[in-house]
Amino acid sequence: MSFPVRKSVFVGLAGMSLIGTVAGCAPSAQAPAAQSTAASTGSATSGAPIASTGASTSAASGYKDGTYSADGNYVSPNGTETVGVELTLSGGTVSDVNITQHPSNPNTRKFQGEFAGGIKAQIVGKNLDELNVSKVAGSSLTSGGFNEAVEKIKSEAQ
Repeated sequence: MSFPVRKSVFVGLAGMSLIGTVAGCAPSAQAPAAQSTAASTGSATSGAPIASTGASTSAASGYKDGTYSADGNYVSPNGTETVGVELTLSGGTVSDVNITQHPSNPNTRKFQGEFAGGIKAQIVGKNLDELNVSKVAGSSLTSGGFNEAVEKIKSEAQ
């Protein structure tokens, strides 16, 4: 008689575990405010060109060709996280992207790794002004830091 009760408890605990995992990936209502605060207080690393492949500027895009790098911050259940973004621009279009992971814990390492593995397929070949990533390879919070870094890169590339 006690077996069905144990099974119900086990199924309930497994369901709660799944809900907790999914909730850890969901965007927080406070995340945009925290990102804005980090950007306005200057705690994020300023975007700066790391190597320019040429001095030409595309008249249509208004962005200088080259490779630019910036860090962006986002809020996760573990606190403020940082992700590094390096974009190569050609004619205002993204021709390459590299992500530098700055994980503070194993969970962040997992999600930043998934993001880094899937971002190239979503943005290479797109116009810089069209970039607004919301979720990549199961990682939804890392995109907040990525988008913050892209905004810094836009201002540096003009």
